Amino acid sequence: MRIVHFGHACVLLEIGDTRLLIDPGTLSSGFEALRGLDAILFTHAHADHLDLGRLPALVDASPDAVIVADPGSAEQISDHGLNCRTARPGDVLSSGDVRIDVVGGEHAVIHPDLPGIPNVGYLVGHGAFLHPGDSFVRPERPVDVLALPTGAPWLKAAEAVDYLRAVRPRVAVPVHEAVLASPQLHYTLFERLAPEGTEVRVLRHGEPAEV
Repeated sequence: MRIVHFGHACVLLEIGDTRLLIDPGTLSSGFEALRGLDAILFTHAHADHLDLGRLPALVDASPDAVIVADPGSAEQISDHGLNCRTARPGDVLSSGDVRIDVVGGEHAVIHPDLPGIPNVGYLVGHGAFLHPGDSFVRPERPVDVLALPTGAPWLKAAEAVDYLRAVRPRVAVPVHEAVLASPQLHYTLFERLAPEGTEVRVLRHGEPAEV
């Protein structure tokens, strides 16, 4: 599997001939040049995961790509005149030969006084990769590569470490780091406290990596 991290929550997965883009949002860059996508997936409706301004051009560049999104994002995407399939927890989707399980359902709590919103995670390729969006969802099957949330108003570093230890992936790829001035501090913490057998691998933005 090849992964390209475009900063923050946005990643491109290439599994065989299938190309999946997850969460192209306002804090990510470089995904605009992509062509030949099979699917564009969104975990939730926050702008750092869903850039409605750049989405139409992205779709025009990959006209055969299927858009898949949580209920909140799907409504906004449809309001912009784009076709979108709504993903709900428990759904099993496919893109080419790649299976995609929809997991989770709710965004992590930022503060009790703020209303909650839908958030789905995508477990791709029978557990080959998990993007949890803004949540600490724990799927029932083992995860090989985890997109590990690093910094956000809804998490603290200790919670991210506990999530890493609970999932115990072979590789953890830190994402959701754009809100931090010095994400390397968190990366070092992950490396020190990762469970045995887990490699924390920080990807250079925009550069393909075999994982």
